[in-house]
Amino acid sequence: MDLKLAVLIDGDNIPSAYVKEMMEEIAKYGNPTIKRIYGDWTNPKLTKWKNVLLENAITPIQQYGYTTGKNATDSAMIIDAMDILYSEKVNGFCLVSSDSDFTRLATRLREAGMNVIGIGEKKTPDPFIVACDKFIYIEILKDQAEESELESTKSKPSPKKPIDNITPKVIKLIATTISDLADDDGWAFLGEVGNLLQKKQPNFDSRNYGFQKLTPLIKSTKKFDIDQREGGKGRIKLIYVRNKKRRS
Repeated sequence: MDLKLAVLIDGDNIPSAYVKEMMEEIAKYGNPTIKRIYGDWTNPKLTKWKNVLLENAITPIQQYGYTTGKNATDSAMIIDAMDILYSEKVNGFCLVSSDSDFTRLATRLREAGMNVIGIGEKKTPDPFIVACDKFIYIEILKDQAEESELESTKSKPSPKKPIDNITPKVIKLIATTISDLADDDGWAFLGEVGNLLQKKQPNFDSRNYGFQKLTPLIKSTKKFDIDQREGGKGRIKLIYVRNKKRRS
């Protein structure tokens, strides 16, 4: 069953350029039944957001900055989130911000049994990232949008943006996760590996390393064995992975 999601966007803290791609990403995880964006709409900095709100059916919530140095947008968003939580109209939240001020909110929503997805820039502090069930970097969505535009216009590709390196730390994370789930022969179902990786590290995403899926990422490291097996129904292939045995 699809999650019913409340999408709450910190307009002061997120660029508007890729809102279409962001909403398409959110739709992968559930049905965004509530979509709100918070900010001081008298501020010229938010003009770009105004142009895309109607196209994506996002409701703007006006929040004046009453005091210099205090973020009124954060407070309004947190109050609304708690109201929505108690209304019991949704079973998940998508918090769109790069601000660590929402760490406690994400934690509180999860304590109440809500599924919490975070979306923000790579500068997002770790405490907010780990407070979410899943965290998606908006830079990934930017790259995907640019690639789609290049394909549709058949333009020459622009220089690739730097992607994260697959470090020994990342390989160790994958290896220990496989070990956690492995059967007596060392094999683990890739779907379960992906789910556990997400729980261990909410911002783990194959796209951060330049791969659309987990399978090609794992193949690229040459550190793991991969086995495709026939599924129980139809022609579905089930993929299993195993840590390569060290040669003595």
